[in-house]
Amino acid sequence: MITTDRLSIRRVTAEDWKAMQQIWTDLSASPYAQYDNPKDTNEASVRSRIARWASVADSMEHIFFAVCLQDTMIGYVSLNRRSDSYELGYGFHSNYHGQGYAKESLSAIIEWITNKGVTCITAGTALANEPSVKLLLSLGFQQAGTEDVSFWQDAAGSDIVFKGGIFHLDVREKKV
Repeated sequence: MITTDRLSIRRVTAEDWKAMQQIWTDLSASPYAQYDNPKDTNEASVRSRIARWASVADSMEHIFFAVCLQDTMIGYVSLNRRSDSYELGYGFHSNYHGQGYAKESLSAIIEWITNKGVTCITAGTALANEPSVKLLLSLGFQQAGTEDVSFWQDAAGSDIVFKGGIFHLDVREKKV
């Protein structure tokens, strides 16, 4: 377990499915949902996905954290190995936005993974998702490029394309 002044951060367990369902349902109502891979929020799907996440709780290939404020799961963080780095993903319930919880938890997780010898972390987010871009930059990530991304289609079946930013954090250059 990783702890900060306000948070406890632990590996996801199968019992976290209901909290994750609430977070994903909340995220799907966000104006930024159009920039994210859609999450199926029906009970069977969420239970199955979170059970898979929990099944790799001892893995360093795919790492899934529950971010908790006291006993309430307020968000999640994922780290997935990519050859010589990890790709970072995260989501937090909107009730906890703007209070520094994402930065606090991500800073602690970055320190934890750095202590495991990881030297590079990548992240992607829509450039229009200004809160996420601002968060990554505040953590020391630098934008390394852009890419056209599409997770959704319009009513005619055409891809809805947006500019995604590719962000890198070389922890050898900057300690978080």
